[in-house]
Amino acid sequence: MSDSKKDLLVTAGGSVAGAAGGIGGVVAGAATGTSGAVAITSGLSAVGSVVGGGMLAGLVTVAAAPIAGGAAAYGLYRLFKK
Repeated sequence: MSDSKKDLLVTAGGSVAGAAGGIGGVVAGAATGTSGAVAITSGLSAVGSVVGGGMLAGLVTVAAAPIAGGAAAYGLYRLFKK
């Protein structure tokens, strides 16, 4: 496998792990109480309200932030690698 493919896979893996961590944070916050799904829904809705949406917007926001960070880090890495 070429170096650029390895670099891309590592960056994508980090981004996916970050997105899972963000979603896991909302789920872990819900797991501490007895409300479960209600806490997850309200947590994602609260995040989504920042961008003017609801629960789906919150899910997209929580997942997109680490992916955008990973893409930016990969871009910087490629810029300074040469």
